[in-house]
Amino acid sequence: MEPEARIDLHGHSYENAYRSLVSFLMRAHSDGKRLVLVITGKGGVLRPHLTMWLNVPELQPFVIGIREAHPKHGGSGAFYVALQKRKAGMRQP
Repeated sequence: MEPEARIDLHGHSYENAYRSLVSFLMRAHSDGKRLVLVITGKGGVLRPHLTMWLNVPELQPFVIGIREAHPKHGGSGAFYVALQKRKAGMRQP
């Protein structure tokens, strides 16, 4: 499977990256996307926080998995995030 959408958080501040990620994932889920690419960069402060961010209560209903990206999509500086299938009639909070 190829990612259906992507967000590049590399170079963002901690707070801006978190807000952008939440908004991106909620929009992707609402649009029916199932696999997205999140680029954090290989170093810096964002990469280690991604797993924690994906486990916040507001994202738990949408996120079902995370895996390091293939080298062609950024390798250790990017992650695939699998999203729950959108249920018919489901409304965003």
